[in-house]
Amino acid sequence: MPPPKPIHPQVSLAGGGASPIGGERIRLLEAVGREGSISGAARAVGITYKAAWDAVDAMNNLFGQPLVEAQAGGRRGGGTALTPAGLRLVAAFHRLEGEMARAFKALEPDLDGTGLSAAGLMWGFFMRTSARNALRGTVTAIEDGAVNAEVTLTLSERTAITAVITRDSVRELGLIPGREATALIKAPFVILAPADEARRTSVRNRIEGTVTRREDGAVNSEITLDIGGGKTLTAIITRHSAEDLGLAVGGPACALIDASHIILAVD
Repeated sequence: MPPPKPIHPQVSLAGGGASPIGGERIRLLEAVGREGSISGAARAVGITYKAAWDAVDAMNNLFGQPLVEAQAGGRRGGGTALTPAGLRLVAAFHRLEGEMARAFKALEPDLDGTGLSAAGLMWGFFMRTSARNALRGTVTAIEDGAVNAEVTLTLSERTAITAVITRDSVRELGLIPGREATALIKAPFVILAPADEARRTSVRNRIEGTVTRREDGAVNSEITLDIGGGKTLTAIITRHSAEDLGLAVGGPACALIDASHIILAVD
C-alpha cells in the first residue's frame, strides 16, 4: 500500500464582509517585512503594486487596524514595515497552519479506503455559502484571455463545467490543472429546458440530467436533477414554466448555466 499523501492545509480568515485572508496574503505581509516597501513586496510575490495595496487595505479592513506602517529613514530613506499587529497575525497564521496539519494527519488513518481526504472532509464541514449548488471537482483546463480566463472543472466522468473568472482570481486561488475546486451556483441562475430542445444555445454550460425532485410553491418550483457521479443540481424556476416544460420526477431535463454565473472556491 502506498504511503498516505501529506496534507497541506490552507487556512483562510474572514469576517465582517471583508475579503478573506489566506496564505498568499500572509506571504505578502512577510515580503513587506523583508523588503521594507510595498513595491518590493509586490515584486517578490509576483503581483502589481496596486494589487498589493488592495490586499493590504482588505487586511486592514478585516482586522480593523493597520498591519503595515510607513517608516522614516532606513537605507532607502523611508519605506514600509509590519506593525506589531501585523507581526502577531503572521505568527498566529503559521501556528494555526501547524495545528491544522497535525489534526489532518491524525484523521487520515480513519479515512483510509473511503475515497475521502481529511482536507476535503474539513472543507465540507466548515464551508458555508448561500449558493444552493456547491459542486466539487478537479480543474482540467485553463484558457487565458487578456482579462479573464476560462476554467474547466470536471465534476464526474460525464460532466464538466466551465467558469469565466478574472486572471487575478486564477492566480489568487492558485488554480492549475489537477487542483480540486468547488463551483458555487445559485439556483435561480440555472435555466432548465427539455433535453431534446437545448442542443443549440450560446450558454457555455449544458448539463443533462434526470429530475429527482420537484417542490412546488405558490409562484416558484424547485427542481433537482441527478447529473451523474453522485451529484445533483438544483434550479428555481417559475411554477408556470415547470408546468409548461412538463418537468416531472423521473423525466429528462437539461440545465443551462452561463459561465460568468459560476463562482469557484478552493480549500
